[in-house]
Amino acid sequence: MERTLVMIKPDGVQRNLIGKIINIFEEKGLKVIALKKVRLSKEQAKAFYIVHKDRPFYEELTDYMSSGPVVAMVLEGEDAIKRVREIMGATDPAEAAEGTIRKLFGLDKGRNTVHGSDSPESASKEIPFFFSEFELIGAE
Repeated sequence: MERTLVMIKPDGVQRNLIGKIINIFEEKGLKVIALKKVRLSKEQAKAFYIVHKDRPFYEELTDYMSSGPVVAMVLEGEDAIKRVREIMGATDPAEAAEGTIRKLFGLDKGRNTVHGSDSPESASKEIPFFFSEFELIGAE
């Protein structure tokens, strides 16, 4: 079983999409093994997205991610990282496939409603950013 981090971004939380988004992942067979709602400070958002620090969108991204609460969760399942990326859809909602979360709910490329780890290496850094080992409750 593989684990991945998913975050519902401020636009998704503000628009009351938390339950709908979680439902989509659960209907696709993924299990929620940890879940919390938090508000990232600008410094925490910068630390989380440090891999993008040299990209032109870094400041705008970290401003946005610290603008309101987010919901962080760890999902577990076979090929969870790949499956979550497929369920979320392309980064730009205009290019996302029909039925994906970003096509359904994304507002634009920056406010695309969800974040998901893009590799096992990313997941291994992103999960402990939000959750301790004690909080990860695997499938029984």
